[in-house]
Amino acid sequence: MNAKSLIKTLLPGLLPLFVFIAADEIWGTEIGLYVAVSVGIVQIVAIYIKEKRLDKFVFFDTILIVGLGLVSILLHNDIFFKIKPGVIGIILVAILGFSTFSSKNIMLMMSQRYLKGVKISEEQQQLMNRSIRLMFWLFLSHTILVFYSTFYMSKEAWAFISGVLFYLIFGAYFVVELIKNLITKRKYRTEEWLAEVDETGKIIGKISRTQAHNGSLKLHPVIHVHIFNNSGNLLLQKRNINKKIQPGKWDTSVGGHISYGEKIEKALERETFEELGLKNTKFQFLTKYIWQSEIESELVFVFGAKCDNLSFIPNEEVDQVKFWNKKELEQNLKKGVFTPNFEVEYEKFLKQILK
Repeated sequence: MNAKSLIKTLLPGLLPLFVFIAADEIWGTEIGLYVAVSVGIVQIVAIYIKEKRLDKFVFFDTILIVGLGLVSILLHNDIFFKIKPGVIGIILVAILGFSTFSSKNIMLMMSQRYLKGVKISEEQQQLMNRSIRLMFWLFLSHTILVFYSTFYMSKEAWAFISGVLFYLIFGAYFVVELIKNLITKRKYRTEEWLAEVDETGKIIGKISRTQAHNGSLKLHPVIHVHIFNNSGNLLLQKRNINKKIQPGKWDTSVGGHISYGEKIEKALERETFEELGLKNTKFQFLTKYIWQSEIESELVFVFGAKCDNLSFIPNEEVDQVKFWNKKELEQNLKKGVFTPNFEVEYEKFLKQILK
């Protein structure tokens, strides 16, 4: 979850509290109280009209502000007035800390409430937890500084720490997050994007090609095509020596990723043309299975096809191709000639087809 999404999560539930902090600094406690409570009431009514429910987060926030404001006005105590930002800080730290260190993530609950229709993946939850943990330590440090300045520093120093510094920390955090997001987007701008799927093939997220091969074992879909000639021999391709995975080994006739948003039929046509230069190929679905290695996890859709007249030109994907008969295949199994993935497919179903 990026900084923008986190702001959308934080602001609705804590908006009255933030308004109170700002209004208290500008107009004083009494007017700040009126402004913040008004904002809270408007939020509660608007949410109730729109969604027919009482928003507990906004309601609690508004009641809390009323309590803090009234005590401050009634006591007219300078110490209480000075520790008030620290009390508010404790509340923020408590919410963030409870979300970080307990099994119930309040911030996640708020995001699900306010970001309706937006599905949060496991990876996004992890990013959100990292952001919440960082915010917890930032605001905890600030809250400790507020209490320290209340009793041991000048009024001017306290005013800066409790007011200006709060906004500087909050602003700096989101600026840093925004810059990191921009750097990440630039880093992956030229990357191929793949769908993350569950075991049935349902899309549950979006990952880059690098993320698919970095050992995260995020399941992503690929296609394999086994091409036979009229003699029943099987076409294999020799992987380019510069490939990162299994370079120089003989592999399935055609293999490749299904890009994010791409249909299987389109991926079959694209990969077959890119690797072998074939067009207008007829494909027959054979099976699907999950293949997992040390660096990746794939949902493999396997197809068969026929071709006799192949005019192949070596390319950056494939060094050469060759039709193999059953005897040649059997003689070279388990000798490091073929990719492990192909050998698994051969034992599972290709051996039966070649019969």
